[in-house]
Amino acid sequence: MEPNPLHAARRLVVKVGSAVLSGTGGLDPTRLHALARELARLASEGRELVLVSSGAIAAATPQLARPPRTLAELQAAAALGQPELMRAWQQALGEGGLRTAQVLLTADDLSERGRYANARATLERLLAWGVVPVINENDTVMTEEIRFGDNDQLAVLVASMLAADLLVVLSEADALYERDPREDPRARPIRRVEAVTPEVMAMASDRPGSAGRGGMRSKLLAAAKAMEAGVPMWLLPGRLERVLARAQAGEALGTFFPARARRYGGERLWLAQLPRPVGELVVDEGAARALREDGRSLLAVGVREVRGHWEAGSPVRVVDPGGELVGLGLCNYAADEVRRIAGQPSGRIPELLGREGPAEVVHRNHFALARDR
Repeated sequence: MEPNPLHAARRLVVKVGSAVLSGTGGLDPTRLHALARELARLASEGRELVLVSSGAIAAATPQLARPPRTLAELQAAAALGQPELMRAWQQALGEGGLRTAQVLLTADDLSERGRYANARATLERLLAWGVVPVINENDTVMTEEIRFGDNDQLAVLVASMLAADLLVVLSEADALYERDPREDPRARPIRRVEAVTPEVMAMASDRPGSAGRGGMRSKLLAAAKAMEAGVPMWLLPGRLERVLARAQAGEALGTFFPARARRYGGERLWLAQLPRPVGELVVDEGAARALREDGRSLLAVGVREVRGHWEAGSPVRVVDPGGELVGLGLCNYAADEVRRIAGQPSGRIPELLGREGPAEVVHRNHFALARDR
């Protein structure tokens, strides 16, 4: 029999959604303190904890005349509410003997290899000190280009980056259901999902919850990324009293997504989980086959189209002629240089660019293959 995921996990990332923490006029202190007590109990059992918490805008609600609507208003509300959210967690977790540290991130922070490594080193040091990092997206400076989309995606990237033993997502949703239970009350919960297939995605609604950006579709996308990275994910009902203790005791709750064997580490794991590639290379069928089946590097002769603008060394998507993702890799050339050498044999690169350069546009050692769909 498979051990209870919470029993086995020594490093735990817990994501708490806005709808879980929100009350009628801002944060619900009773629920927040109840969750903090559960987290403190898990920490007392020797676990390392990382908390990814939404709720900054909800925390600002009591200070606003009306709900924020525009991007500028949402960013201002996040700036107003983030200190309140952090203060609430600091107080609640502090009562359980836990120290906390605030970490604000954007997708841009994790899209650049050096900043990714710095973020990981900081989080590892905090955990070594016995501190609970409390992470949120840096909404105050977000744009569509640098946002994760919602904290479900941020949580799975953090769990992957830290090689967590388990990602727990506490949501207002009880579980994944056959159909949206808000539309069909007879829909049954799915307790375990072995793979996030198109059929599983079809069960989900992309309608967001009452106070958050991410619906069930977002959670399934996060689960697929977590499983791919070798991190199991457990979606649990965050509003349920003593939910973590009850799940740990074996009560049938939520939906569990077991991990696959981890295929990559280091740079290639970063590439596989990259939130924001900077551009795209369209390759011909022969190049796509060589990458997928033979583990070869991508040569200029196989490139058919260049989409976007980037500098040499940037992460890019590689897609086949039908638009299917082949993988992600670091491009040895700037986008304009690839346009000049695309479709040409490697021997012509010095002639076309006026300088010597690598034979490979993307070397296989810096390429993460997308799992076959």
